[in-house]
Amino acid sequence: MIVEDQESVAAMLMDPAAYGETGPVQTIETHISRIFLVGQRAYKIKRAVKLPYVDFSTPVLRLAACEKEVELNSKTAPGLYLGVRRITRETGGKLACDGSGKLVDAAIEMVRFDQSKLLDRMAIGGELTPALMTAVARMIVRYHRGAPEIHNGSGFSNLSGVLDINEAGFATSNVFEGAEIKAFTGIFRTALARHRELLDRRSAAGKIRRCHGDLHLRNICLFDGEPCLFDCIEFNDQIASIDVLYDLAFLLMDLWHRGFPELANLVANRYLDEADDEDGFILLSFFMAMRAAVRAHVTATQIEEGNADSDRLITEARSYFELARTLLQPRPPRLIAIGGLSGSGKTAVAEALAAHVGAPPGARIVESDRIRKAMHGVPAETKLPDRAYRPDVSDRVYREMAWRADLILSEGGSVVADAVFDRPGDRDRIEKAANGRDVAFAGFWLEADPLVLWQRVSERRGGPSDATVDILSRQLQRNATPSTWRKLDADRKLGDIAAELASFSDAAASAQGASLKTAS
Repeated sequence: MIVEDQESVAAMLMDPAAYGETGPVQTIETHISRIFLVGQRAYKIKRAVKLPYVDFSTPVLRLAACEKEVELNSKTAPGLYLGVRRITRETGGKLACDGSGKLVDAAIEMVRFDQSKLLDRMAIGGELTPALMTAVARMIVRYHRGAPEIHNGSGFSNLSGVLDINEAGFATSNVFEGAEIKAFTGIFRTALARHRELLDRRSAAGKIRRCHGDLHLRNICLFDGEPCLFDCIEFNDQIASIDVLYDLAFLLMDLWHRGFPELANLVANRYLDEADDEDGFILLSFFMAMRAAVRAHVTATQIEEGNADSDRLITEARSYFELARTLLQPRPPRLIAIGGLSGSGKTAVAEALAAHVGAPPGARIVESDRIRKAMHGVPAETKLPDRAYRPDVSDRVYREMAWRADLILSEGGSVVADAVFDRPGDRDRIEKAANGRDVAFAGFWLEADPLVLWQRVSERRGGPSDATVDILSRQLQRNATPSTWRKLDADRKLGDIAAELASFSDAAASAQGASLKTAS
């Protein structure tokens, strides 16, 4: 009877007359929901499924889930969610919205927005920009700050529960062999045990919160011109009560899987810049792997439900499975320092390089300009007064850079340090962060003709740098070119500079590894 009721409900919602409309009704289907788009509205119903992580098998459960979805998502997408409509069967068997008959289903009523403004659609169209993804990262930080803390078990047990759900999900599918699932989950259990102490420490510090839980590109849209989250996990509090960085990791994994590693790295760095959550950086690759595993088993579950597009889904499930295995592979940490005068392109090179250094989502960028702004409690784009650049303040900035680099390296993460580095003491300090951890270090100095530097600085708009042509002139007078760092011509295409820098860095890391192996 459940199937028949749902098909009758779907047939009603496919009829434009049910809404007083004449235009066509478009549909979107996922493994647990159906969405009907008509006129200026969207109506979403829960599919009558019962899976290891969700139970929508009765009308009462579906109604409760719809009501909770509206309650939770109205906080992140105000104006998008309008309410819940009860679907009833009236005398004579006819279905009605908000009638007095027996409840057979429920539908969420939403404002219909332009589907081209979904970030997954924008990704396909090449419309995701660094500025947009920076805004997304900051929006997520604000959301996480306001999310309620959950103190129910340890960080380790929280993630162990996610692995249990993954295993149960894989067990419902025939896409993967039993032996490979066993090996797959074994690798995850080993990695989880390795991170146990850090996960528990983060839990005690309030990092587990009632999060979105399904934070990928398709659940972020531009609404009234601003990025907003919608369609959070409402049906399973355990799945959504997670470490904030595990919540973020879904977006990072989605970007990486779609072929946008630079944007994944940018989002990770902009989030950490705002959230000041350095100790969790090393967990991101593991969290991304867990997210990929979730997508693998969820996609495989859709195949078992008789989806007509099974070949594509098998390929997709496999791609997530392989990505998860890749993300779990260990990568040796390294530290790359990029120096140069104002206008030499340090920050652009650092951002182009970082995604390709260390484990995904790449290296943590430790940038002097952003640290200086954070020390003064202002956004990165806010111009600081001259007194913020006194030598004693700069000493604090460079010491903070070295401290952050050391922290990340001590946990096994990689760092790209971005600053002028025109003082020998500052260069020595950042090098010691690597030497003290037996981590491969490579220092690079970007050089360009002074006329090129002056032009770049005078034309620069926005961004965290406050450098002016007067500051550049003083830098040029000091003639502080280091003798020990490799010099690179900065008056070239960004991709060429980053590729050359990466090549030299890889060579330095290989030499360091060979040296350590010989010494041992």
